[in-house]
Amino acid sequence: MSQDEIDELRSRFARDAMAIMERRGEEITRSRLASELNVTRSRVEAVFPEEADFYDAIVAEWFKPKLAVMDEVMATELPVRRKMYEFFARRFQLLREDFQRDPATFRLYVEMGERYFEYAQSYIDLADHYLCELIAQAQADGYFEGLEINRAMSLINQAVLCYIQPYLIAMIDERLSEGKLAELIDALFEGLRQREVDARGMHSISGT
Repeated sequence: MSQDEIDELRSRFARDAMAIMERRGEEITRSRLASELNVTRSRVEAVFPEEADFYDAIVAEWFKPKLAVMDEVMATELPVRRKMYEFFARRFQLLREDFQRDPATFRLYVEMGERYFEYAQSYIDLADHYLCELIAQAQADGYFEGLEINRAMSLINQAVLCYIQPYLIAMIDERLSEGKLAELIDALFEGLRQREVDARGMHSISGT
C-alpha cells in the first residue's frame, strides 16, 4: 500500500473503532477491531504496527474537529479580544455538544485520555502555541503589559481550564456558559498585567 492509502485506512479504521466503542461503551484493541470489521488481523496490523499506533490514531480523530476550529479562528482577522474568546469558545461548544449527546461515551474518551495522555500531548502543545500567538498579538495592542508570554499563557489557561478540560466539562457542564467565558476573557484583557502589588502583598488570613 502507498502511504496515502495507509493514511486513509488509518483514519477510516480509527473512525470505525470509535463507532464500535461508542456502541459497546468500552475500549477495543486491534484484534477486536479486526473481528468486528471482519477483516484479517494482518490487514489491521499493516496499518497499525503497534497498539500505540492504534490509540494514537483514535486520539487524532477525536482531536481533528477541535484542531479545525482552532485553525479557523487563527485564520480570521477578528480583533484580538474577540479572537481569543472564539479560540476557547468554539472548542468548548464542541466538547459540550459531545458530552450532552452521549455522556457515557464522552466519559469513556476522558478515561482514555487520562491513560494515553502522551498521545494527546502534541495537540495540547499546538493549542498552547496558538495561544502564545494570540498573546503576542494582544501585547502588540497594549494588553498583558509586562508579562512574559509563557507566564500569560499559563495564567490564561488556568483561568479558562474548565472550558477546555473534558473532565471538568463532564463534572460541571450545567454551570458553564459562553456568557461566563466571555466575562472571563474580558476580565483577563482588562486586568492581567505585571503588577508591583498583588494578593501576596496583602495581610495573611490570620491578620499577621
